[in-house]
Amino acid sequence: MSSSARDQVARLLAMVPYLQSRSSVSLSQVAAEFGVTPAQVRKDLAVLWMCGLPGLTPDRMIDVDMEAIEDDPDGVVRIDNADFLARPVRLGSSEAAALMVALRALRESSPEESREVVDRVLVKLEEATAAGPLPAVEVRMPRTRTPSRHAPALRDAIRDDRQVRLDYYVPARDETSERVVDPVAVLTRGDHDYLDAWCHLAAARRLFRLDRVEAVQVLDAARSRPDLQPRDLATGLFEPGPEDLVATLRLEPWARWFAEYYPVDDVRELADERTEVTLRVADPRWLVRLALRLGPAAEVVSPAELRTQVREAAAASLALYDR
Repeated sequence: MSSSARDQVARLLAMVPYLQSRSSVSLSQVAAEFGVTPAQVRKDLAVLWMCGLPGLTPDRMIDVDMEAIEDDPDGVVRIDNADFLARPVRLGSSEAAALMVALRALRESSPEESREVVDRVLVKLEEATAAGPLPAVEVRMPRTRTPSRHAPALRDAIRDDRQVRLDYYVPARDETSERVVDPVAVLTRGDHDYLDAWCHLAAARRLFRLDRVEAVQVLDAARSRPDLQPRDLATGLFEPGPEDLVATLRLEPWARWFAEYYPVDDVRELADERTEVTLRVADPRWLVRLALRLGPAAEVVSPAELRTQVREAAAASLALYDR
């Protein structure tokens, strides 16, 4: 089969479900969508007119209204009797592999908040590919990390045994808070710098991402907890505390990535191919926002009050559309 013939077959297999999902689309619009001329679309439809199911009787042939587009680029393209081609073609193994490589490259160069979205797409892609699971592809992109502009002032405060006032943006609440901290160490993990510190507002130890620190003021007061030892971030960024909320989520098969992306205490495989995970959460509002982003992929099993918060937040979000 020549290259042009292969291109035409691929185009027709995509064009049929495209046309069936739209009640009215002009010839010029179809041409623009598929990157060809209106004349080429007419040729494609003339070929499609001769296709159908085995037997090739009129009731099994694809019906194309050629008269509606014969001399009019704005004529409406209509096809019928092509329900057997209603679903778009699946990706081949080479196409899926190329897309996976591109997505992994995108993941490596994306901020941390965007990577879970790319991970979900990769999982769906592996499940949808016609050739079954593809071999793992690892992509590493060169990175240049810019040191935080606040790091020098914070290191000076640690050296001089001084407290620090921070203006810190909290994504979970979408607000900037002011807090006084005893800085312990400036640490680096991955692409980000962090401040390990005792937070007097939270009355607990906290890890602050320096790209979310909006302002730093070194105070005259000495640190109240100068003997704290820096954390080891090799074990992860989240450090469980005795007051953390213990939550259980039930995940659909396509959301299994959650157990690898987030620190969890326990993973249980269920009989229906779903997964239950138990994790500890310092701020319940973070888990509510995460549950809303996951949508039908995750269900909060316990505690009951958190399940209620998610349901109420989802209802409030849907109510905004009614307005």
